[in-house]
Amino acid sequence: MPDRRPEAAGSGPRASSASGLAALVAALLAASACATLPRSAGKAEEVGIASWYGGEFQGRPTASGEVFETNDMTAAHRTLPFGTHVMVTNLQNDRSVVVRINDRGPFVRGRIIDLSYAAARVLGIVGPGTARVCLETLGGSEAAPAGPASGVWIQVGAFTVQENAYAIKRRLDASYRDVAVTRLQTDRATYYRVRIKADESTAPGLARRLADAGYPVIIVRE
Repeated sequence: MPDRRPEAAGSGPRASSASGLAALVAALLAASACATLPRSAGKAEEVGIASWYGGEFQGRPTASGEVFETNDMTAAHRTLPFGTHVMVTNLQNDRSVVVRINDRGPFVRGRIIDLSYAAARVLGIVGPGTARVCLETLGGSEAAPAGPASGVWIQVGAFTVQENAYAIKRRLDASYRDVAVTRLQTDRATYYRVRIKADESTAPGLARRLADAGYPVIIVRE
């Protein structure tokens, strides 16, 4: 695929609030890739600069042969096998997301991963365009995390600092029921994920409400 550079904030198909809401809803419904996944047998970490791509690549074939969907939790990497799941942590704001590698890139010197728009939005790098991140390769199905974790969940954050997760939980407890912090242990770190219990009928509306309040929400089905 051609060289990819992060799109400027407010440009392209996300310029209007209507198209932005449509993209958000699609991203929420497609985000099951962020469900719990297992550690790989061999520890693999990489630290560097992440960028993102979307818009003009929508609907075009990726290097793996899949059609690129800007609202899927996917990414491009130079060498990781297609289908590899990677935990990406933004080292500037402690947000994390799991993406699946289905493309090659980035082709800009100094960058280590190109994220889809949906993944970049969760990590908070759509506006800045790039961020310093840590990558950790994962496998196929993680042992169940501590705490409740079955059914449909609206995830509003994943943190390596436990206090940050519980600060968000306390804020949400004032307006929402069934707010939980679940733990995911990987080779690199322990992640504390803030989630609200939902079901298939209530999840989209709850996700929109949280997104309107400024939370980087994803829907997780486990």
